[in-house]
Amino acid sequence: MPGLREDGFDEDYGPDDDTPPYWFPGTRMPDEARRIGLTHHVPEGALLDFAGRLDPRRPYHRAVAWVMLAVFGLPVVFHAIGLVESLAPH
Repeated sequence: MPGLREDGFDEDYGPDDDTPPYWFPGTRMPDEARRIGLTHHVPEGALLDFAGRLDPRRPYHRAVAWVMLAVFGLPVVFHAIGLVESLAPH
């Protein structure tokens, strides 16, 4: 097959298996996160673990995800607006 390496990795589509991605609900923390020391015992790792366990099929979980997006995204948006206002001529 073109693009398929010896280790079963398809360079166009990723690993050649049917395992779900690590971010699907109920799976473990990503290897990259564990390698840098994130576990569910540290705040950043606990947040990553919590968000990774949300199931998009459940309405409450979707609502929690939107609230988390607002909580972490709105300060960035407000800061960007403040920067644009400070650069505007008065």
